[in-house]
Amino acid sequence: MSAAGQGRSEARLKSVQCSSPAGLHRIAYKEWGDPDNPRVLVCVHGVTRVGDDFDDLARALCGDYRVVCPDVAGRGRSDRLADARLYAVPQYVADMVTLIARVTANSDDNRVDWFGTSMGGLIGMVLAAMPDTPIQKLVLNDIGPVLDQGAMRRIADYIGQDLRFPDFETGARFVQEVSSSFGPHTDEEWRKLASDVLRQAPNGEWVRHYDLALAEPFKAITAERAELDQAALWRAFDAIRCPTLLVRGELSDLLSRETAQEMTRRGPRPKLVEVRGVGHAPTFVHVDQIAVARAFLLG
Repeated sequence: MSAAGQGRSEARLKSVQCSSPAGLHRIAYKEWGDPDNPRVLVCVHGVTRVGDDFDDLARALCGDYRVVCPDVAGRGRSDRLADARLYAVPQYVADMVTLIARVTANSDDNRVDWFGTSMGGLIGMVLAAMPDTPIQKLVLNDIGPVLDQGAMRRIADYIGQDLRFPDFETGARFVQEVSSSFGPHTDEEWRKLASDVLRQAPNGEWVRHYDLALAEPFKAITAERAELDQAALWRAFDAIRCPTLLVRGELSDLLSRETAQEMTRRGPRPKLVEVRGVGHAPTFVHVDQIAVARAFLLG
């Protein structure tokens, strides 16, 4: 394979400088496919995951798209924010607008398609609801305007734990245990899912690859605030006009079947696909799940 051809089938690591009220920070991202392809798919991960989650999906689609997979601020290769209170959807949306402006700079327009898992879906939902949004097709992976409060408390408790592992294998077993809702995966796939979110600290211990301060905004959520946020998310969802696909894990504890059904009757009236035997959230590393995304995005 030529150097040019190989460059298109492998990821290129890049970054873009973004701003917040607390200063500047760098958002890292992977870019797959032809760097001159104006057709862009942005894939955004869940709350403690990273852009590497989409390696399999990106490889499958990079012949048709330039696939861009960022690490949201505070995760993976991206910078941590100076003020932990900014770890919230408004800042993430602002960062993604900057990212989209960067990756579409040489195109005649800034339109992109969007695949968002969990938190990445919330970011996409809010951005897609805005006037003159760059999003022209939207995939929401196991997320909606109503977030189960029990599941949210579970996530909040998990995020803030300063866990350290003596070796990678111990850390990998932990990741597999807490991610069992992802559904069945091979040993190799679990190892990849673990290696994406673990890093070795200078003292040799293995830790999770995100800022533990991500937990602070979760801890500040009151019942009243949650109710207001839910109403705002429904308003955003109802304002979406682009074609939308809603994917739900059959066993999801974050997106209920009732909420998913209500979503199909409102806003963009998305097509609903349920993934059997999976909770929160489908990983889209398997051929059958990737085929669902391909059919919607390229059909």
